[in-house]
Amino acid sequence: MPKDVSAPPAFDLSASRPDAFGARHDGEGTNFALFSAHAERVELCLFDDSGDTELHRLDLPLMEGGVWFGYLPGIRPGQAYGYRVHGPYAPEEGHRFNPNKLLLDPYAMEMRGYLKWNDALYGYPVGGSDLDMDPRDSAPFIPKAVVADPHFDWDADKSLRHSWSDTVIYEAHVKGLTMRHRDVDPDLRGTFRALGSDAVIDHLHRMGVTSLELLPIHAMAQDRHLVDRGLSNYWGYNTLGFFAPNRTYLNSEKVQEVKSTIKKLHEAGIEVLLDVVFNHTAEGNHLGPTLSFKGIDNASYYLLSAENPRYGYDTTGTGNTVNVAHPMVLRMVMDSLRYWVEAMHVDGFRFDLASTLGREPQGFEREGAFFNAIRQDPVLAGVKLIAEPWDVGDGGYQVGGFPWPFREWNDKFRDDVRGFWRNDPGLCGAMAERITGSPVQFHHSGRPATTSVNFVAAHDGFTLWDTVSYNEKHNEANGENNRDGHDHNLSHNLGVEGPTDDPAILEARMRRVKAMLGTVLLGHGVPMLLAGDELGQTQDGNNNAYCQDNELTWIDWEGARKGLTEAVAQLLALRREWRDWLAPRDFACAPGDDSRPCATQVDWWHPEGRAMEDTDWHDHGLRGFGLRLRLLERTDPDAPELLLLFNAGEDCNFHMPEAETGPWQPLADTSADPVRPEDPSDVTEYLAAAQSLVVLRRG
Repeated sequence: MPKDVSAPPAFDLSASRPDAFGARHDGEGTNFALFSAHAERVELCLFDDSGDTELHRLDLPLMEGGVWFGYLPGIRPGQAYGYRVHGPYAPEEGHRFNPNKLLLDPYAMEMRGYLKWNDALYGYPVGGSDLDMDPRDSAPFIPKAVVADPHFDWDADKSLRHSWSDTVIYEAHVKGLTMRHRDVDPDLRGTFRALGSDAVIDHLHRMGVTSLELLPIHAMAQDRHLVDRGLSNYWGYNTLGFFAPNRTYLNSEKVQEVKSTIKKLHEAGIEVLLDVVFNHTAEGNHLGPTLSFKGIDNASYYLLSAENPRYGYDTTGTGNTVNVAHPMVLRMVMDSLRYWVEAMHVDGFRFDLASTLGREPQGFEREGAFFNAIRQDPVLAGVKLIAEPWDVGDGGYQVGGFPWPFREWNDKFRDDVRGFWRNDPGLCGAMAERITGSPVQFHHSGRPATTSVNFVAAHDGFTLWDTVSYNEKHNEANGENNRDGHDHNLSHNLGVEGPTDDPAILEARMRRVKAMLGTVLLGHGVPMLLAGDELGQTQDGNNNAYCQDNELTWIDWEGARKGLTEAVAQLLALRREWRDWLAPRDFACAPGDDSRPCATQVDWWHPEGRAMEDTDWHDHGLRGFGLRLRLLERTDPDAPELLLLFNAGEDCNFHMPEAETGPWQPLADTSADPVRPEDPSDVTEYLAAAQSLVVLRRG
């Protein structure tokens, strides 16, 4: 119970507003508003500066449409608070109200303190039935929401809005990217301030990265079962609040640290994209803790089983599914996205398990409420939107099924490119699809050639170096007897499982890695690099390192493999120089195809120097082919052309197409070091080394 004997503050009913959720300070006081359609009473609990002592409990005095609200004069930024929500504890009806549990405001923009696991955090007696209500107070064990100061001097900063054709994404973890960088202040490592350091920005510039995509930075909870095993949820896909940044990434609790870093990255021309998790929360299933949404209004915020509302309807594999089909839950999601764009100046989002967000009563719907809400929103429609186009529910795999302007992670690109360079037979046709933007998946509904986000490695799975170093996953450190993580890795260790000193194997691994990187960086679509792949980062074969917050996952800057970063930089420079050929807005067309307008023409060449025929694509012995790129608007005799040679097999002598507009000159060869020649000579044929991608030009 409250310990302060001073008079409690009084609400000003005339200034109270139901339309601004969370705790909004206006310079004189703070308006508090919380949505709960099934609550019977809502108490606002104010805490002292430490966040440990509850000073006052005040009933929110007004309610309209399920929104409980009240304005308190004199309450300023820095005030810690939480809610206790009264209502029926009736799990079999979907209700889990328990006023003994202090609840985090879903709209909290800052937090004080950290989650401390204790049985009091659960709405029922742990070890007993979830049908019984637990009487213990959870306040000592849960972080408190904090009234945030909205003011920040952005100067002239605004979203950068790089075109998709110019975009190169770098997927990184705030902590993992900076923890082992010797040129980052040791006191700042692992935080947003380190992310904005000159050392990190210089590295991104050196490569040519335009967009930094961060693994989840929203406030999150460590899974209790991981903490009990001495592990942690490193990736952060365990959201506790959709507005506040994760406290462990801050030197203080102040959100201004995030704003300062974004401003500095923008000054360097680098966009900031956030990986956001709106499909589930940290509260788990019916036996999980009561931290926020579950105690505020379980039946509104989560999808529940139609047969028995005691249980959730789980399409995410995490125990719960956020009910974005509910208008007020959708409002919260939209408010969060707008907040991060308008108040925090982020440039876009990658939506985790995005198929869940498109689930309607009849299943996934590309014209569903969530997608339609974003597409009509004047703030959100102009930022970058990327879908992870699957979840674990029925009909959840939706690659190619999302509406414009969404781009999509393309796991078909990952799998076919890995298989092709692994020298699997019969993949030349699939490879041709992938390097021209996967038109079978994405060329419909007016979607552009930049719809596919191309990658061969991401946070989930093997790093690129591990893809060429391990035949099997090695997840023993996760404590699940190597049962976790998937087995569909399409990897090959090239002769030795794991580390080796064999120079021939190391050279073969480097050659395959550079060829795969070249495919990502020069293919049509939007390239995405996993942080560390440009250094040859290894996770010792762990393909599910979500719980490894240690040197296994932190980027090993000192162990960088010679020449790899420079190869990435040179290939991206080539992409910029030949942007219209390598990063077209529209899908390319074949010669003679006048069924639609297009700017880029593609045709395919056999190593013998002739056009590929239908039977060639089905030749399982064929391990290489050429792709010629021409701009249709360039009709002059000396119009430049590109020829990309893909050779997954042994050394192969490619015969060039006849020199109609002059001789061919090599621009890049991934088997070489450096990959771009300083003084290229004219060629009529080219010996493409085993496992190499070669780029030539003429005109």
